[in-house]
Amino acid sequence: MNKDFTAFIIVAFIIALGFLIWQNNNLKTTYITYENDKLSVDFEGFSIVQISDLHSKKFGKNHKNIIAQIKRAKPNIILITGDLIDRRRYDLETSIEFIKLAIEIAPIYYVAGNHEAWSHKYADIKAKLLSNGVFVLDNEKKEIKINDSKIEIIGLKDPAFDTIEGSKQINLEVFKENLANLTMGSSFKILLSHRPEIFDLYHKAKVDLIFSGHAHGGQVRLPIIGGLFSPNQGFLPKYTSGKHKIENSTLIVSRGLGNSLIPLRIFNNPELIHLKFNTK
Repeated sequence: MNKDFTAFIIVAFIIALGFLIWQNNNLKTTYITYENDKLSVDFEGFSIVQISDLHSKKFGKNHKNIIAQIKRAKPNIILITGDLIDRRRYDLETSIEFIKLAIEIAPIYYVAGNHEAWSHKYADIKAKLLSNGVFVLDNEKKEIKINDSKIEIIGLKDPAFDTIEGSKQINLEVFKENLANLTMGSSFKILLSHRPEIFDLYHKAKVDLIFSGHAHGGQVRLPIIGGLFSPNQGFLPKYTSGKHKIENSTLIVSRGLGNSLIPLRIFNNPELIHLKFNTK
């Protein structure tokens, strides 16, 4: 083989490897402004950071890169929308290290994803989160009040926790029942639910603002086309990133932070979501 061609191949390989490492570790913050007539002026500028699909990944020593970006956002609350751990490379300790640092910045509200369900270690995960002051929303809701105004934060565990007896098939009826019970009333509602592909259910329940993840941004993203593949949505999925609307319901889909079965992201940097309310 020609020496020049061999050198070219080696250089190309090094550049490609460097690009992939950068793609999977260069954390981006996406800024979103949200408006809704149901929000009181008391919530003007209310700041939310969303964390999704961390899969126990670290961004810098002692999580310094991700913690620095969260601090810059100055959030009122931090929302975690599932897959804090990875069931294939289970490492709860690393995830809890992150939680201990993040909760010093703002209160954390958490819902479990499919990896928590599949790990069969959710009782331990939940206990560790609760002991560190996290609001674990297992099919329940909390109120946040400012003066005489309030919003509700609803959390739904991933449907993977409820399967049809004798099979691995998800029993979505349990999920639907919990969604219906928790979304009654006229207050402004934020829903934390891991899966974006069931946006239609959230819309039918008249949820105002939904935060989800799960799709990993489609893993590989191409201009115009967007994400190429997502769990439970297949090829050319609809909901992999950004803001989506159906009438008065808005879905925010995080591209996530870590990886699972597919270990690489291409044109798809890990993402923090920073959303602010605009009531004026």
